[in-house]
Amino acid sequence: MEKYKLYRSGIHDATISFKGNDVEYKERNIMTNQWLEPVRLKEEKAKELENYYHINPLSIAQRFHEFRELFQQDTQKVVTSWGATYQKQDENTWVERQKKFPLDVVMVNGEPVAFISISRENCSVFVKEGFEEYTPVKLWDRNDISKAEYGVNLHGTFMVEMRDKIKLATDVWLPRGIEGPVPVILVRTPYGKSMYSGFYTNFIQRGYGVVIQDTRGRQDSEGEWIPMASEMEDGDDTLNWIAEQPWCDGNIGMTGASYGGFVQWAAAASGNPHLKAMVSIVTAGSPFVDIPRKGGAFVSGTLAWAFAMVEKEFKPENMIRDDWDEVVKFRPIKDIPKHALGKDVAFWDKWMSHPTNDEFWRQSDWYQYKENIQAPAMVVSGWYDDNGMGTTEALEVVAAYPSENKKVILGPWMHNGNTTRDIQGVALGNNAIRYDLDVNYQLWFDRKLKGIDNKIDAGPVVEYYINGDNAWKTAQQWPPENSHWKEMYISSNGNAVSSDGDGKLSFEEARQDGNDEFIYDPENPAPHLIDLSENEIGVPANYKDVEKRDDMLVYTSDPLDKPVTIAGDIYVKLYASSSARDTDWIVRLTDVDPDGNSIKLAEGVLRARFRDGYDKEILLEPGKVYEYHIRTSKIANTFQKGHRIRLTVTSSADSFIFPNSNTGNDPATDVESVTATQRIYHGKTYKSCVRLPIVSDS
Repeated sequence: MEKYKLYRSGIHDATISFKGNDVEYKERNIMTNQWLEPVRLKEEKAKELENYYHINPLSIAQRFHEFRELFQQDTQKVVTSWGATYQKQDENTWVERQKKFPLDVVMVNGEPVAFISISRENCSVFVKEGFEEYTPVKLWDRNDISKAEYGVNLHGTFMVEMRDKIKLATDVWLPRGIEGPVPVILVRTPYGKSMYSGFYTNFIQRGYGVVIQDTRGRQDSEGEWIPMASEMEDGDDTLNWIAEQPWCDGNIGMTGASYGGFVQWAAAASGNPHLKAMVSIVTAGSPFVDIPRKGGAFVSGTLAWAFAMVEKEFKPENMIRDDWDEVVKFRPIKDIPKHALGKDVAFWDKWMSHPTNDEFWRQSDWYQYKENIQAPAMVVSGWYDDNGMGTTEALEVVAAYPSENKKVILGPWMHNGNTTRDIQGVALGNNAIRYDLDVNYQLWFDRKLKGIDNKIDAGPVVEYYINGDNAWKTAQQWPPENSHWKEMYISSNGNAVSSDGDGKLSFEEARQDGNDEFIYDPENPAPHLIDLSENEIGVPANYKDVEKRDDMLVYTSDPLDKPVTIAGDIYVKLYASSSARDTDWIVRLTDVDPDGNSIKLAEGVLRARFRDGYDKEILLEPGKVYEYHIRTSKIANTFQKGHRIRLTVTSSADSFIFPNSNTGNDPATDVESVTATQRIYHGKTYKSCVRLPIVSDS
């Protein structure tokens, strides 16, 4: 009888034994830390395992023979009978392509001995007994990491009172078998604490208390749900409550992704002294830099998320629609929920009634209190994270930290990071996915909350992935210390600049003044290549066809005679005029290969009325030239020899931001629109350019 062990974050959760057609399943009771009697593994249970681990032992058993036969071939790529594509990564490992939550296969002596699936926060391994050394399980085999030797106990659910008397529902989980106080990890979520009841057990089993709390107005908590509005005060009050409990030893960390990252920085911004460590994953940031008012525009890409959050219970099914194109075109914007869902949404109404960065929005802005933030932080994100600007703000906060108090991992990932090697047809390297993120999280908490000397804070501060080279690099800071700023200037010979036109991008300054013109029609916005139902609005795509539109200016370098690597944020300076009283500017940096494919790397948005700050609206004088500064999302990319660097400028990005009507009216209530004549100026007088962080060879 062959035995396979199922691991999650290095913890042996179950053993599956195969004998002929019989499959026996034996699992650990995480509450008692005792093994249960073996039972026959049924399809229903196998599906449950697949939902949790992204691994289905019965499916693997059914396909085992084909895995064995296919991976014997002397080839670098195979396609299975069920349509899965695999590429050979190294001597033992075949990685799955073109799939979210891929199932990688480890081969030893011609036999499939292990299957690996990864996510943003955990790594699961299904491995033949005795072959753990060939898998990520070996990463946990070290003496300086907390051992998984405890059961799990729900200590209780508490209604924790905030300073304004509102009570928040809070589950407290403690390791069974430890007498006395323990370090605690706090998770605050708007998605329902019950969803996470089994999600962080790996920390509890390794000797940590875990506190999971419904944020204000969500699931079992009291209060009104206004996204991000009360998280600094509520986080501060919750940390103080935990610190007072007899089961807490005074060392508190926080972890979580997206909104679960935002609440960490908000709590840290309170200056709370009890917060000793953070693991910030794809964190959201301040409203006008990140979402929902990126660059002052209204981000239509947040609609799917907003629809899922209209009730106290998280409703992800509300994100799946086949009429998003119609929904985003409905006007006025403020009435979209009523039109599409048949109900008003209180937080949407509040968003719509505050056009500038006033006190309402500032209560959601943890970044303004960055001087208060001191908690050691591990920061994890990706180039295509649609909350990427939140991580940019986090990186600015930790820039002044001593090196031992910060650790940064930046990959070629979307918001649901570390889950795929192919995004919208854009192929990343086989090494784009990492097996060790969960190990890093554990080591960080062990170091900062338990004082274990595991050296997680003694190595390179930053680990980042360079697209194009498909390589992981290290640095002591972000942007890397071997980077320097260099401008590329735009120019042209006329007003018809398109992907096949004559817009130029060069490291040499333009010798003569000029301008390029396009007509922007809000009723015919340029597409932003995403699927709204995926709730991923920062992903890469091939924009070569979009760039042929008449309402897009395209500036392209000559083919490069040697590779050029960039790593950091991108800054664009534009001199521009518009015939309208207000408009938007959208800039996009792409990598153009010799076949003309134009792959998006980074983009930035600025609503013209906010050119002098988001706290005031200053409409345009039609035809007047203004200077605009636009910051894009971060990226690390090598433009290979023969490739070209491209900057595009337009005024719309449909499904990403609601098109600016150009009227200068309140965008929340506006139902009118006008076309605008847009001009971009360049040359000696107007030095429009893109500022790139070039990485030196040495």
